[in-house]
Amino acid sequence: MADYYETLGVSRDADKDEIKRAYRRLARKYHPDVNKEAGAEERFKEINRAYEVLSEPEMRARYDRFGEAGVSGAAGGPGFSDFGVGDMGGFADIFETFFGGFAGTGGVGGPGGGRRRSGPVRGDDLRLDLRLDFKEAIFGGEKEIRISHLETCNTCNGSGAKPGTSPKTCGTCGGSGQVRRATRTPFGSFAQVSVCPTCNGTGQVIEDKCTDCGGRGTKQVTKKLKISIPAGVDNGTRLRVSNEGDAGKAGGPPGDLYVYLFVNEEEQFQRDGINILSELSVSYLQAILGATIEVETIDGTEALEIPAGTQPSTVLTLEGKGVPRLGNPSQRGDHLITVQIEIPTRISNEEREILEKLAALRGDSTHKGGRGFLGNLFH
Repeated sequence: MADYYETLGVSRDADKDEIKRAYRRLARKYHPDVNKEAGAEERFKEINRAYEVLSEPEMRARYDRFGEAGVSGAAGGPGFSDFGVGDMGGFADIFETFFGGFAGTGGVGGPGGGRRRSGPVRGDDLRLDLRLDFKEAIFGGEKEIRISHLETCNTCNGSGAKPGTSPKTCGTCGGSGQVRRATRTPFGSFAQVSVCPTCNGTGQVIEDKCTDCGGRGTKQVTKKLKISIPAGVDNGTRLRVSNEGDAGKAGGPPGDLYVYLFVNEEEQFQRDGINILSELSVSYLQAILGATIEVETIDGTEALEIPAGTQPSTVLTLEGKGVPRLGNPSQRGDHLITVQIEIPTRISNEEREILEKLAALRGDSTHKGGRGFLGNLFH
């Protein structure tokens, strides 16, 4: 199964703008109307599928966590016909990529076509990386964070105009936000549509700017937030905090804040999904005879039974002492403990006598190449 990040040639932490740029570059190169080489259409399908998944935040999060299995039922297959279905904006973007922003009189961007930018615009989403301690990720809890985002200016209520005044219709574009220029080519006349340079596509100009926000309608504000960390999160888990992204424009809704979690390593424990792994050293006598030993777990100290005759690298299980399952914290994994047996390098004469008697009782030879077996073991 292809890696979608490799398909688009971007890193796993690429932002949405990088992903879009990579997609547009590759789609232009492999579009079947442009590239007639064998395999170009299949490559174009793969590029569309990768962009379809990685451009949608929720789908990308599932793909990052579960791979193709996490998105196989959530989107269309990698078919050519899937591209742009129900998304006129996406189609217009790629159309402009292929044809340089030109459109015929009956196409996208022709008379009656194009997209005005003067209406409400949703604010940008923001990303914050947050580092957690090992146990914070396991048990969750509240965390205070600081973010810097755009908020609607209270002085002008987001209009950008000085109180008591209002924006005026742009005289250059007549309020459309676009300017057009006819171009004649050997293939016919085309209309080039571009953003109005006077109003920057808003269709309005502000003559008396708000002194508080400088006419932008928004202000950069740093604020504190308390967010809830669910039990069982792991590296790469993404949390969405609604409406805490940048403020929208022209009355548009704010974007969201996405918090990406990274977990510090713990020297004593390792994590494997919802299981906790650790090691325990016991003496050879405890391994032979069995013992009850106090061990550290993420919940504190627990008693662990070492069965008699335990072998090196035996894995013992403390059930239900692992990580709470994300989304269902009443279910927990296990704590898996690998037993390592310590063999002493030196023993006393008294210990040697006892062990030699034991070897004799068991019928084990204590001679090997002129040196006693115990001498080889404990010299």
